[in-house]
Amino acid sequence: MDKLGSRCPLPSCPRPSVLGCFLVLAAASFLTYPMLRTLTLQLHSTVTGSYVSGTYSVVFANCPNEQIARDIARALLDKRLAASVNILPKAASLYFWKGEVEEVTEILMLIKTKTSKVHLLSSYIRLLHPFEIPEVFSFPMDQGDGHFFKWLEEGMQEN
Repeated sequence: MDKLGSRCPLPSCPRPSVLGCFLVLAAASFLTYPMLRTLTLQLHSTVTGSYVSGTYSVVFANCPNEQIARDIARALLDKRLAASVNILPKAASLYFWKGEVEEVTEILMLIKTKTSKVHLLSSYIRLLHPFEIPEVFSFPMDQGDGHFFKWLEEGMQEN
């Protein structure tokens, strides 16, 4: 047992137990799994040309009227923070605001972007948006048409 324990590659423990080595290696593997999985999926995507789930996201944002939604959409497209924005009119919204239930009609924007740009896009919307706390959240795209994803990529490339 001493010979097995002395083979553990941990510099801080000259004679750790086999179980201790196993636990440390298992924990290290568990903690690095998400990163290794992401890198493996990206490599696979590059080699095969297939889509990596979560590369793109749909961002939802509400606006008080259609003109503000159009202005924000154009600004996002001009900055290449989005490839496409759908503006859906007249969404009925009910929510708590300062202790009261509010009921208003808002305009919903569905914004297609790269997941890596969601944080910057959200910050930019906050700068342009008239609401004190604009509703901005996203969902990663799990699956879809490969041609559509390629089109999204091309739409956000810098000139």
